[in-house]
Amino acid sequence: MVYRIADNIVSPLGMTTAENYRALKAGHTTLRHYSHQWGLPEPFTAALFSQEQTEAMAIPDFTRFESLVIHSIQDAIQQVDFDVTASNVIFILSTTKANIELLSQGYDVSPATAVQHIAQHIGFTNKPIVVCNACISGVSAIMLAQRLLEAGTYDYAIVCGADVQNVFTISGFQSLKAVSEQECRPFDIERIGLNLGEAASTIIFQRDSQKDAWAIECSAVRNDCFHISSPSKDGNGAFSALKAIHATENKEQIAFINAHGTATMFNDQMESVAIERAGLSDISVNALKGYLGHTLGAAGILETVISIAAIEDHTVLCTRGFEEYGVSGKMKVTTANEATEKQAFIKMISGFGGGNGALLVTKHPSPTPSKQVCSQKVTHRLTLTPKCLRIDNNEIALSATSTGVLTDLYKQYINDYPKYYKMDGLSRLGFIAAELLLKAEGAASSDRRSDRAIILFNHSSSIAADLKYQESINDTDNFFPSPSVFVYTLPNIVTGEIAIRHQYCGETSFYILPDKDEEQMKAIIHASFGDIETKSMLTGWVNYDDKTHFEAELNIIEI
Repeated sequence: MVYRIADNIVSPLGMTTAENYRALKAGHTTLRHYSHQWGLPEPFTAALFSQEQTEAMAIPDFTRFESLVIHSIQDAIQQVDFDVTASNVIFILSTTKANIELLSQGYDVSPATAVQHIAQHIGFTNKPIVVCNACISGVSAIMLAQRLLEAGTYDYAIVCGADVQNVFTISGFQSLKAVSEQECRPFDIERIGLNLGEAASTIIFQRDSQKDAWAIECSAVRNDCFHISSPSKDGNGAFSALKAIHATENKEQIAFINAHGTATMFNDQMESVAIERAGLSDISVNALKGYLGHTLGAAGILETVISIAAIEDHTVLCTRGFEEYGVSGKMKVTTANEATEKQAFIKMISGFGGGNGALLVTKHPSPTPSKQVCSQKVTHRLTLTPKCLRIDNNEIALSATSTGVLTDLYKQYINDYPKYYKMDGLSRLGFIAAELLLKAEGAASSDRRSDRAIILFNHSSSIAADLKYQESINDTDNFFPSPSVFVYTLPNIVTGEIAIRHQYCGETSFYILPDKDEEQMKAIIHASFGDIETKSMLTGWVNYDDKTHFEAELNIIEI
């Protein structure tokens, strides 16, 4: 269990948590209608920083994204009295696309580069970690912080989630027909899509308990093994995450469920089904996207911080934009601010790649013993580069044809999954490497299991897919953003592809590191076995720049 000791929110509504909470409680929003913004041909509604706000936050030699993150972190660390530069402090950044708006300018947009730049400015001495798990990144980052602190690897964690909007992200969601031109309406019968937003939010945790401190009592991520960009209709992943945090057993103390509530047709419907299946239909549910939009990598952290502030104020916030019930699962969506004396809540979230996350956050946690992590054993290993394939101790010769190494391997050893040809290079690499490793293990693709996690790492994120998508939006006279390319600009999609293929409905997580640091990876892997259901893991390094520059080193680890 870990304890919140400071937090911050920087959004178009305010520069502190208090400013943001007051604005939300009063029903304010910064959602605005934009036409021809950044030259985009389609109008949209979003919550964006004003030019004046952006200029006020600008820090010389730092990008817009980096400046935003620094402002949020600096406000939060002013509230604590420990040395943030000490060796017992870890900095975790949650983001989906970081500096992607600078890709067309030839900038190094890897989140690993951004996080190093930020860490050096603040003075963090440990190598930082980027959580890049699509829309669930913020909750995943909180979960990672909890695990690393509970494992005793660090005493403090500074977790910041942030994203900014731009042509790349807005056009991508528009290409998926997921964006509403009007203000979003979570769970409403008239909902037609999401609004995007930009923000940063920081939360600081410590390992040792503190009187009246908010605690992350339970956290979980589960994959629904259904589709990389559409949630399971029966809510399997979200339901499994709720079950893993013992939501039903703790329902009497829960003031509300803060849902993801994107106002898209399938997400809201799925969440309602999962909530009903979990036996939580009688608990108030709210969603905050009508105030701040969908802030992507910031969402899970920002909405957790706002929810804490609300309960401190004995309030359950209204779901702005909701009027008439428009989902089939039974639940109580808030239509006005409500009073509460309870001091716990659930944070739900879901995202591309099949990921679903949940947190149980409480001010008066029940004493629960941490899972004792057993010794771990690597049972199978694989290394794959353009010139080398090694499985366990066996070297396998690679052919060199015009289709490339990966497609040659697919044709020779797999050749029964045509979806392979739709994948980007990173997903192809991870998919092929996983298939070959699992064949060595003797695993069948139909063996659905919840005890095997998929946790992958790299440095360059999804750069090959990013460049390909950027080509489709570079020319305003030939502007044709591709939805099938855009979805692969999230590196965690590779974990979803493997999970879907093999029906691994346990945790799926993707981390971006400044470099291939074996010790840092081992620490994350070891801590991740703290999930009570995880007894096996497909894990390792999967980095793809182009078809002649890639590397996969995967292991199967059992306890």
